[in-house]
Amino acid sequence: MNQTTGPRPFEGQAIIVTGASRGVGRGLAIRLGELGAGVACVARATDASRFKLPGTVDETARAVEEAGGDGLAVPCDLSRPDQIEAMVETVVNHFGHIDALVNNAAVTFVGDLDMELKRYELTMAINTTAPLLATRLCRPHLAERNGRIVNVSSAAGLSYYPSLMAYGMSKTALEHLTVSSAAILAEDGIAVNCFRIDTAVASEGYVMNTPDDDHSTWADTSVSAEGIVWMLQQPTSYTGRLESMVGIAQREGIMAEIADKTNSNAPSANPWSIDQARGIV
Repeated sequence: MNQTTGPRPFEGQAIIVTGASRGVGRGLAIRLGELGAGVACVARATDASRFKLPGTVDETARAVEEAGGDGLAVPCDLSRPDQIEAMVETVVNHFGHIDALVNNAAVTFVGDLDMELKRYELTMAINTTAPLLATRLCRPHLAERNGRIVNVSSAAGLSYYPSLMAYGMSKTALEHLTVSSAAILAEDGIAVNCFRIDTAVASEGYVMNTPDDDHSTWADTSVSAEGIVWMLQQPTSYTGRLESMVGIAQREGIMAEIADKTNSNAPSANPWSIDQARGIV
């Protein structure tokens, strides 16, 4: 195990990262490992059952170990509620607790009103229903640890992008889940926030789906990881936020690689307060 030197603020913590076989999830899992965390790497792709895109949960778990953390590979089909339940049980059995949940996994299919219903339903199952179920199942464990939840969204949830209607709908719903569950879980001492990726990030799937684009200026997945790590380190009073990736970079002076981007069409923070979400104001 090649531990990195320097502060390890997540030492002893157990964090679930879904969609961890590649892209932003993999980058985040490895960074959390560098910072001392135990990371449950959740996705379908395994060494024994690979997909067209590179990356498996086993590879990510090994990378977490090499970075100095405790990596746990948890194969899981997030479209199946029974497997989500089994995933949470596996994580608790291994680490003994859960400190944070990062709902990062998502699927995208091309199509708008003409999309096949089974693809629409799968998009909603993985991008929206799975985070809801994971939040529900992790709630008692997170309540014991003043835990945090981060839901990873997209600018597609705010505007129409051709052929991404269902994906955008799922992300809009995820953002509503964020503010609603933040209000509900505040009494448990659990913070819930949304990290909206609103600048181009060079994840494997995004790059594959845009072969004609110039990817040279796209941010590395490690940049997104930096932003999500920052969010996980905030006090639990920081909750119910719908944050723009570019907005955080500019406001907090982090993610320097994208801090000068001006292509975000999202607000830097959710305009609703947690009290308004409860109906107090």
